[in-house]
Amino acid sequence: MAGTINKVILIGHTGDDVKMHYFEGGGSLGRFPLATNEEYVNKSTGERVSNTEWHNVVVRNKAAEICEKYLKKGDKIYVEGRIKTRKWQDESGNDRYSTEIHCRDFTFLTPKEDQNVSPQNQQMPVAQPQAKVQENQPVPSVNEDEDDDLPF
Repeated sequence: MAGTINKVILIGHTGDDVKMHYFEGGGSLGRFPLATNEEYVNKSTGERVSNTEWHNVVVRNKAAEICEKYLKKGDKIYVEGRIKTRKWQDESGNDRYSTEIHCRDFTFLTPKEDQNVSPQNQQMPVAQPQAKVQENQPVPSVNEDEDDDLPF
């Protein structure tokens, strides 16, 4: 094989809301933890064992803003991206490493009716963008006031 590949596909639940960072020039960066679970039966004891792995997900620009708006703690999401390890120094001058998943594509998997809605707004529908967004592609604008001829 002539080349290499760095591709990650995860389906998991968010561990927190998206934390945003904005930069001069209009760029933005969103970060959130994602939990994936593995369950199996221990052959020697017969008991069910569950392991949770935590991943640090990084989303950029418009995709980050969409995640911030619609993704909440506990939501299920499909994430596709690549692994990147950053090296940095702590206050003591020690080298530290952080492994992140740089998201290029995602799909919200939590149905609208399963999202947390406050009791006073239970009758209000929860708006959600198109389920799948790819980084570096234009996101169509949604205008809820527009009349259209669509049957749904």
